[in-house]
Amino acid sequence: MNLSGNVGPHPHNLEVQDLDSFDRLVSAGAVDMRGWHAQSLDLRGRTGALQRLHVEGAIFLGCTFDDGVEDVLRRRGALIFPRLETVPFNPYRAALYSPQELYAGLPDAPYEALPDARIYQWSIQPGMRHRLDATLASALHDHAIGDALDDVTRTGPFHGRAMVGVMGGHAAQRGSSGFAQAALLGRLLAQDGHVVATGGGPGAMEAANLGAYLSEVHDDGVQAALDILASVPGFRPSVSAWARAAAAVVERFPGGTPSLGIPTWFYGHEPPNYFATHIAKYFANAIREAILLELCTGGIVFLPGAAGTVQEIFQDACENYYGAREKVTPMVLVGRHHWERQYPAWPMLQSLAAGRPMEDRIFLVDTVQEAVEVLRLSA
Repeated sequence: MNLSGNVGPHPHNLEVQDLDSFDRLVSAGAVDMRGWHAQSLDLRGRTGALQRLHVEGAIFLGCTFDDGVEDVLRRRGALIFPRLETVPFNPYRAALYSPQELYAGLPDAPYEALPDARIYQWSIQPGMRHRLDATLASALHDHAIGDALDDVTRTGPFHGRAMVGVMGGHAAQRGSSGFAQAALLGRLLAQDGHVVATGGGPGAMEAANLGAYLSEVHDDGVQAALDILASVPGFRPSVSAWARAAAAVVERFPGGTPSLGIPTWFYGHEPPNYFATHIAKYFANAIREAILLELCTGGIVFLPGAAGTVQEIFQDACENYYGAREKVTPMVLVGRHHWERQYPAWPMLQSLAAGRPMEDRIFLVDTVQEAVEVLRLSA
């Protein structure tokens, strides 16, 4: 339950996301639901309580009621957003996704039959992006994901810990040195007490979430996990095999360190990785990218990548360029040859930073160990 404002008999701006919270509020003497947002609740059997409550101004999002109650609530002034049975997701969900939810059905079913794939296929149906019902459903969903993400960062498992973003190419193959280095980076960051956040996809993103997840596992266990994953280097040609290998690692090492992934169905051909314990998956890619930058107050480490990573570097640079000094966050580029020669983002970044508050917050290093040390010193 996410509370904002008064929690007395007339609470306002109150998100009620589970039945226990609803029952506690009623038992505590609540009489007025103005400002309540009841989200995805099965309120069958609570008709008596609803009859006693003043419901004008209350909002019910995707709730279920006893027969006839919905019409009565509308007549009494409640605003009811109905359950949307024609979409393959809950637009009013109250929590982030877990990998087990998005991949529900593994290992028996192929990826194409799993929730993540079915939602993506729904989103790319011809004309879907221009349909009003689809637009509303996806917008409501992304709003709900934003609320859930706010909960876990402000009061949940990530509360009180600096979040560090790891960005890099999706093409890094399991079994490669680049994948192993990204995993080491995630591991070291988590051991330093940071929350590791990535774009939630494959490649370097998967590796960083993996490293964070296994941050409390002995080195031999980490190598065993890397060996299991190396048997399926990438998600092509089979996402199913790729995901099953990751699920096998999680089954062998349950209860790993929490980390965050923020993927998008806009790039739904890239599946979410299985090692981000909390997944904020959006339909709108622009929202997803902006939120990832906003959350990473501990800085961002940019591993070698191509066009997407270059875009992310300068999106972050733009915010730092115009931001007040206290809002500037560290930017650490890993790989001198890559960022000076192959994709020379570093010289332009230096030029942008010259004379700005961000000038002493940008760094170019050769190793992930150096990147972690730079963040430690700049904290």
